Amino acid sequence: MHPSQLIHPEDGWLDEPDAARVMRVAFTALLGLGIYGFTVGYWRDPWMGVFVAMKLPMLVALTLLCNALLNGLLGLLLGSGLGFRQSFFALLSAFALAGLILGSLAPVTLLLAWNAPPPDSPYANSSHAAYMVGHTLLIGIAGIAANLHLHRLLLARAPGPGVATATLLAWLGGNGFLGAQFSWILRPFFGAPGLEVQFLRDNPLRGNFYQTVWRSIDHITGGFGVPALSLIVLVLMIPVARAIQSHQHHIPKP
Repeated sequence: MHPSQLIHPEDGWLDEPDAARVMRVAFTALLGLGIYGFTVGYWRDPWMGVFVAMKLPMLVALTLLCNALLNGLLGLLLGSGLGFRQSFFALLSAFALAGLILGSLAPVTLLLAWNAPPPDSPYANSSHAAYMVGHTLLIGIAGIAANLHLHRLLLARAPGPGVATATLLAWLGGNGFLGAQFSWILRPFFGAPGLEVQFLRDNPLRGNFYQTVWRSIDHITGGFGVPALSLIVLVLMIPVARAIQSHQHHIPKP
C-alpha cells in the first residue's frame, strides 16, 4: 500500500474494507508506531527501546479491539452511516496515519536521543523531562493530524457535519478512556533515569490512571474537583446529544 492511499484515500475507502486492505493498513500502523516507539525508549536503554517498540503498537491494538463493539454502536446510534467494520477500519486508518507521521520522525528523534545527556549524567533529570515534553508534543501533533483525517472520512459518509463531529468526539471519549488505562498498565514508556529498565512496572494493575488524574484536578481546583469534572463532561456531551437529536428528526416515520 502506497502512503498516498492512506493520506488521500479514494471515495470508497471505507466501503466494505477487504481483509487484504485491513492487513496493509494494520501493518503500516504497527511498523510506524514500532519504529517510533524504539526511539522513545532508546534514550534510557536500547532494551527499553525494544520494549516500547512492542508496547506502543500493543497499546493501539488493545484499545481498538476492546472498543470495537462500542465504537460500532456509537457510529450506528449517531447516524454516521458506518457499520461495525467500517467504524473499525476508519479508526484503524487514523491510527495508521499517526504511525506514519511518527515513524517518519523516527530518524530525528533517534538522533536526539543519541545526543542527549545520558541517564547517568548529572543532567539526567532535566534531560528526561525535556524528552517527555518533546515526545508528548510530537505525539499530540500526530494525533491532531490523524483526527482531522478521521473527521474528513466521517464527513464523506455522515448526513451532516454535526453528526460527523459528534461521532468523532464520542469515539475519542471511548478510546481515550480505555487507552489511558491501558497506557497506565503498560508503563513505562520513557523510562525514568533512577528506575530499573523493565517491560512492565511491578504490580502494573495497582492504581489507575483516572485516580491519578482525579487527585490532580481536585488539587488544582482547591477541592472543587466534582464541579470541574462535571463541567468538562457536560461540554463534551453537548454536541453528541445534539447529533442524536438531529438524527432522530431524520428517521422516517412509519
